[in-house]
This record gives sequence, C-alpha cells and structure tokens, in this order.
Amino acid sequence: MRDKLLDIYDKLLERYSNQHWWPAVTKEEVVIGAILTQNTSWANVEKAIENLKQQGICSFAGICNIDTEQLKTFIKPAGFFNQKAEYLKNTAEFFLENGSINGLKKQDAKTLREKFLKIKGIGKETADSILLYALDKPVFVVDAYTKRLIKRHNLSKNTDYDSIQRLFEENLEKDTALFNEFHALIVRNAKEFCTKKPQCRGCPLEGV
Repeated sequence: MRDKLLDIYDKLLERYSNQHWWPAVTKEEVVIGAILTQNTSWANVEKAIENLKQQGICSFAGICNIDTEQLKTFIKPAGFFNQKAEYLKNTAEFFLENGSINGLKKQDAKTLREKFLKIKGIGKETADSILLYALDKPVFVVDAYTKRLIKRHNLSKNTDYDSIQRLFEENLEKDTALFNEFHALIVRNAKEFCTKKPQCRGCPLEGV
C-alpha cells in the first residue's frame, strides 16, 4: 500500500507541482479559514476573509472583540453565517485562552485533537485541518475529495473518516510537509478530473 500511495503522490506532483496550501498570510487566518470553509467553496471563503481583513479583524483578537451581529455581516459570503460566527468566536476564545498558535504548538497532536473536538463547530476534518495547516502537526486530513480517491481507486473497503486517515498515516512517513502537499494535490486533481462525474481521460491517475 505504501508504494501505491507514493505512486499516486508522485504522479499528482509531477502533473501539478507544489500547491503551496493553505493560502493565508498568518496561521490565525488559516484557523479562521478552516471554520469558514465548512460546507462552502473556497471562493466564498476568500470573500469573507477579505471582508475581515478590510475591517482589520482577521485575527483571534479581532474575532473576539467584534460584536457577533457585525461579524455575521462580514462572513456572510461564506454561508451559514449565523453558525459560523458562533464557531469563530468559540475557536478564537479557545486559542487566546490557551497560548494561541505558539502555545498550542507545544502540545502533542492527539491531545490537541481531543480538545478541538470539544469545541462547538469543530468536527474531525476541521480539527485536522487546523492541526496540519496551522499547527504543523503530521495529521492527514480526510475530506470528500480524499474519500472519492479511495473509493475510485479501490484503496480500501473501509471508507469512514478514521479508516482512511489510518490508511495514510500508517503507510506513509508521518511528515507534515508530505501530508500537506498530498492532501492539496488530491483536492487539485478532484477539481480537475476526479469530479462528481469523473473525467478519467487525461487524468494523471488514469490506469492507477
């Protein structure tokens, strides 16, 4: 399985090169983006992030200090703004109360994940995105695109979140940069070829 996964990775990297994901100026922006991107496209998240930046509140302190109703108007492009405003507040408060990015980085991934999952609004995918992209922890993020890859290439009979995550983490070196790039490449290919209605001809994974 290790060789198969690395073959997929190499073919995707050869086609698309490095993706430089997550696109953000600060680690705090990564966390904010991870909340906002729930159930919406990244294009919509970018609009909401830009609104926050224009108001000078694209930070944990900014999120905590702004009135909730005002926050809702700024993040409206990302959808589900009522819930997401609450989720952002919860998450920003947690980070500030626990030493923010640098303070939390000192804790191990398992402990952090358990804490994140107790925050209202953070599920497994969001927690793992924050761990990988904001806190540089070697945790593999599983999303709809990853599940699609697993199913279409028959990599595992078990396609629940935890089983897929173990597939990657147990067969590859636990390396933050590798997990970061691999997940970003899977997303890129899912948007180019492995769409809901697959476009297999010309796909870098054709025949894999």
